[in-house]
Amino acid sequence: MSNPSPFLPNSQIQWAWDSTSLGWFKECPYKYYLHMIEGWRAKGESAHLDFGIFYHQALENYDRRLVEGMSHDDAVIDSVTLAMNLTWINDKPWRLSKTLDTGDSASLKCRENLIRSIVWYLDKFKNDTAKTQVFEGVPLIERHFQLDIGKGYTLCGYLDRVVDFQELPFVMDRKTTAQTLSDYYWSRFDPDNQMSFYTFAAQIIFKNPIKGVIVDACQVAVGFSRFGRRIISKSPDQIEEWIGDTFDWFDRAKGYAERGRWPMNDKSCMFCAFKKVCNKSPSVRRSFLESNYERSVWNPLIPR
Repeated sequence: MSNPSPFLPNSQIQWAWDSTSLGWFKECPYKYYLHMIEGWRAKGESAHLDFGIFYHQALENYDRRLVEGMSHDDAVIDSVTLAMNLTWINDKPWRLSKTLDTGDSASLKCRENLIRSIVWYLDKFKNDTAKTQVFEGVPLIERHFQLDIGKGYTLCGYLDRVVDFQELPFVMDRKTTAQTLSDYYWSRFDPDNQMSFYTFAAQIIFKNPIKGVIVDACQVAVGFSRFGRRIISKSPDQIEEWIGDTFDWFDRAKGYAERGRWPMNDKSCMFCAFKKVCNKSPSVRRSFLESNYERSVWNPLIPR
């Protein structure tokens, strides 16, 4: 059985959106086209993606074990064991001894740094007052959702965790980065498409007055991991504004798809993975893509 498509039949009109694909389109229609429609990604991106997946899986396991009544120490051991097993691939450790100060952040995404980051995070938040919510008998941890929002559109995604924090409900999202956890780093989350996306979705799905997102960030560096937490609050007016704007973005994407033209936003090129593609002549971009990038289809409808 083939996977469901987030596009309408025989078209490039997307009807099922997640925060990632919407973010690509907001940044640049051409970036969205290359990522979402053609399925390209830069070689080496998998190290960052895999590291984040392993990190989230281990912390998800820890959260579940606590809800089940396991002690902190036993839950840590269980979660580290899971991470060790997940990163033993084809009879060898995943990216063993890749921690080299080369200026390439992908070199930091290795097995040793992963295990260290998991252990240090769980130690730092051993007595965390953010407690997992339980909805209809099920802990709200790593929940995939598909939410019909009308006009033929569906929002999809994952909620890492829904928690009670200081007697208020929040979505919790965990990030890993090689960047210093400075004010500059934190400023990216407010305003931010993903933060509004998660807040809106959680409010509708759980019929809960979610106040926003708690972001727990892990800075992965040579020889250490550092952690920080910020609360990104969203007012009802902000969420109402975001969903109204989102329908406008969907309409714009539909228009580009119908015309078969995806314009480049050259004010968003600086840190884009496709910068080296876009500074080439259109006549040679295809061959450059095929030589320097790889295919990796992104489908919001497929739970990962």
